[in-house]
Amino acid sequence: MKLALNGATTMRADLETDLQAARAAGFDYLEIWAAKLRTFLKQNDTSELRDLFAKAHVPPLSINSIEHITFREAPAYEGIKRECEELSTIAAAIGCPCIVVVPGPVPESGATRDAVISESVKVLTELCDIASRYSVTLAFEFLGQPDCSVPTLDLAAKIVSEVGRQNLGLVIDSFHFYAGGSTFEMIEALDPRIIQIFHINDAEDLPREELEDRHRLLPGLGILPLRELVSAFRRIGYDKVASVEIFRPEYWERDPFALARDARAATERVLAAG
Repeated sequence: MKLALNGATTMRADLETDLQAARAAGFDYLEIWAAKLRTFLKQNDTSELRDLFAKAHVPPLSINSIEHITFREAPAYEGIKRECEELSTIAAAIGCPCIVVVPGPVPESGATRDAVISESVKVLTELCDIASRYSVTLAFEFLGQPDCSVPTLDLAAKIVSEVGRQNLGLVIDSFHFYAGGSTFEMIEALDPRIIQIFHINDAEDLPREELEDRHRLLPGLGILPLRELVSAFRRIGYDKVASVEIFRPEYWERDPFALARDARAATERVLAAG
């Protein structure tokens, strides 16, 4: 697999530093953290950003992310559509092929599985219509957290299948895969072409229901079944990209260049063993 660095891993570094750290560490791609993108574009334009990527020889893989796209009140949902238009415009201008989109939590009033599927299909169809005007793909990322409306891979895959758009795929994050109780059988049921990105990370040894993003670790340092996960990907023929995405405040204090080097080395060890 090719390797990417996700800007969440080096959260306190700016976008230019992320790009240089990814280049120095030998990553193939950079996933752009959306907040860093907006900060950069306050003082620069998209042509300058495209030039930076070209000079670094590290292309952008995705923009992360549009959050809580489902079960929004009408004014907030209009904002989601505007955000999709904005990021799709930017993605097209800088040669970024993909935007990650994330489902919202279950409404306080609750929602059946059928209601979750219906809402998700409606929203993703509309957002795909927007992104397609810019030849941009959306990557739908389920979250294995108790309050997320789409917590498992099989549900996310069903939703993407029902939308049925060429510019829609999946993100599979090892942390969310484990925390939400997804299974290897769910991976083996997939067409590998539907998978856009594999977010690779590890986690502390805690009960699933207690795991939070801050408990993530570099690959190979925790208890997630990463070797088995990589083997499952290989069995179905997925070999695109593994992207290191870690929301650990302790890591954010580190030098981003050293962290990027450690992240690549740790990921390569896991992939070699899988």
